[in-house]
Amino acid sequence: MTSYYAPKGGLPPQTQLMTGRAVFTDAYAFIPRGVFSDIVTSYLPGWDKTRLWLIARPMTGFSETFSQYVMEVAPGGGSDHPETDAAAQSVLFLTEGEVWLSIDGTEHDLGPGGYAYIPAGTKWRLKNAHSTPARFHWIRKIYEPAAGIAAPKPFVTSDADVKPTPMPDTNGAWATTRFVDPTDLSHDMHVTIVTFQPGGVIPFEETHVMEHGLYVLEGKAVYKLNQDWVEVEAGDFMWLRAFCPQACYAAGPGPFRYLLYKDVNRHANLRGPLNPR
Repeated sequence: MTSYYAPKGGLPPQTQLMTGRAVFTDAYAFIPRGVFSDIVTSYLPGWDKTRLWLIARPMTGFSETFSQYVMEVAPGGGSDHPETDAAAQSVLFLTEGEVWLSIDGTEHDLGPGGYAYIPAGTKWRLKNAHSTPARFHWIRKIYEPAAGIAAPKPFVTSDADVKPTPMPDTNGAWATTRFVDPTDLSHDMHVTIVTFQPGGVIPFEETHVMEHGLYVLEGKAVYKLNQDWVEVEAGDFMWLRAFCPQACYAAGPGPFRYLLYKDVNRHANLRGPLNPR
């Protein structure tokens, strides 16, 4: 049965050594799971009994298209007005516990592995009516409309309900769970799950325009980030700017899986702060 790592917070003891694995460079950031402590949590207006770890946000000169939160909703918590930006679309991926989710009045119950896409401008609500905390990833991006293409519709599914697609010539050692058809140009971001079986590899250094957020859901591996090989495990987060070289070798005894964000299907922004419209 698939399990997903979710941080629990807390603080390390005073006797613990300060030496850690966190790295921030001009090409990538690596946030190990030990950083997810109580003192780096935050709170959001409109959310009750909820805290979060904000692990990615747009930053000039770095990754600029998305934000990613690890949300922790206590029993009885949630929000009737979770999104404050009508231009922002969202993906929710539940790692622990259960939540009730309403999207434009249609109700859903999500458990571990539950996945929801919520288009920009959509009214939604989320509640935890259970006796244990619920933890999920909330990925947000400003939607970029495309001429002649209708905006995508909301949908709810789960990791268990989507069959992974093996990468060509890998004999199933490397596969991607695609919640959106890659040829559907209405979507300008993909949030997928990548799975490597033990010994599976990305056998070349991917170097591409898409920005990435990679949260390790399960297992361990060594990941090539720019010029560095970094040992990663469940609960670690990697944040890659455009064109940062990357590769992977799944070195652990079981499957290595991560939740992956990337921006897709739109022209490069030629405006930016120096060339406003």
